[in-house]
Amino acid sequence: LGLGNEQLQSYALQLGSDCPFFLYNRPCFASGRGELIEPLDLGLSGYHFLLVNPRIHISTASAFAGIRPAKPINGLKQLLSQPVENWKDHIVNDFEAIVFPANPAIASIKQQLYEMGAVYASMSGTGSTVYGIFPKHQPLKHHFPLDWFIAISD
Repeated sequence: LGLGNEQLQSYALQLGSDCPFFLYNRPCFASGRGELIEPLDLGLSGYHFLLVNPRIHISTASAFAGIRPAKPINGLKQLLSQPVENWKDHIVNDFEAIVFPANPAIASIKQQLYEMGAVYASMSGTGSTVYGIFPKHQPLKHHFPLDWFIAISD
C-alpha cells in the first residue's frame, strides 16, 4: 500500500491500543496504553513457543476491574535483559492473580507447561491463552484436549 511506519502505527492504534505492537516482527517493549513501542535486543532464536488456548472466554473488562497496579521492584526491561531461564521467579503477569482463581483450568495449563520443561510460562494478556518457552532442542509432546487451540512456533 506504500504506507510508512508512522501511518501504519496510526491506523493500528485506531484498531486497539496494543495493535501497533504487532507491526514489528521482533521482541519489543510496549508502554503507555501499548502504543509506545521500543524494540528490544532479546535473543529468542534458541527457543520455541507453545501456545495453549482452552477456549475459555475471559472478560477483559472484568480482568482490568480487578487489577491493582503496583510499582514493581525491578523494571520489566531490566528483567527481560536477563537470561530467559531467570524469568520464572521474577516476571509475572498481574492478571494471573485475577484470572487463575476463577479459572483453575487456565492455571493448570501454566503448571503443565512447566512440567513439560518450559523455562518460562505465562498467561498472555488477560487470558485465556497461556504460553511456554522451551529450548529449541527439546521436542514438544503435549496432551492437551484436541478441541483446544494449540500452536507451536518453529
